[in-house]
Amino acid sequence: MDQAITGFHQDDEQDWVAELACGHFQHTRHNPPWINRPWVVSVEGRESMLGQTLFCVKCQRGEPRDADNTLPG
Repeated sequence: MDQAITGFHQDDEQDWVAELACGHFQHTRHNPPWINRPWVVSVEGRESMLGQTLFCVKCQRGEPRDADNTLPG
């Protein structure tokens, strides 16, 4: 199920994680040649992806939201 990207945060290892409209989180690593997401390494790149969609496996599985329980502050 496609879900819009609403924001980003970094995990404990400083990898970027997309926050999706459904409340799930998804890692968005740039790790060529396996994963090619150069947009994730800059503020401008991440901002350009807000509103774009990613396929959410957690929604497909019916998993509970990640948000509200794991974001700092």
